[in-house]
Amino acid sequence: MKTIAPGIQQWSWFSDEKQLDFNGLLLTINDHCILVDPPPLQPEDRTAILKSPRIDYVLITNRDHAREAETCRREFNAKVYAPAADAPLMEITPDKTFQDGELLPGGIWVIHLHDMKSPGESALFLERGKGCLIVGDALIGKPTGQLNLLPAEKFADVGKAKEGLKRLLKYQFDMVLVGDGASLMTAGKDALRRLLES
Repeated sequence: MKTIAPGIQQWSWFSDEKQLDFNGLLLTINDHCILVDPPPLQPEDRTAILKSPRIDYVLITNRDHAREAETCRREFNAKVYAPAADAPLMEITPDKTFQDGELLPGGIWVIHLHDMKSPGESALFLERGKGCLIVGDALIGKPTGQLNLLPAEKFADVGKAKEGLKRLLKYQFDMVLVGDGASLMTAGKDALRRLLES
């Protein structure tokens, strides 16, 4: 578990199959402690979470990022929130679903992204500092320092997927925290623009 920005901690679990890190976030915002897309926890990560104030929520950005959400719900007595369009496709039942434009606890805005790998794929936006964008499978951080899409076969139409991502450019953000790969601490919006123009 490492602190990557004020109130934001990240831990990672390396996937041999995908050959990249799966990342989870611990957000401490106002009176809330929130986990996002939690991958497996090493003992030291679990200890760090237990030392933080009580976990209120586990947010899932898409159906495939439920990961350890059920374990975290049980262990930390937290409520699981997931995209409404993905909830029927998940193996776990969320406590609540969310929609595009919804304001979640902690002041986190939901941005639903169309034509992605799953119908409910959502980015999460935090208006703090220079702005922070949290993404699940919409973008990956590979190679380090760049943003990319998942392999083309994961989409029905890659062109439409790119088009769907353009709505993210309406938001002001510098940091892009990815569920898979290496997050960008600065110049994230520029990296997204480069990807969409390529």
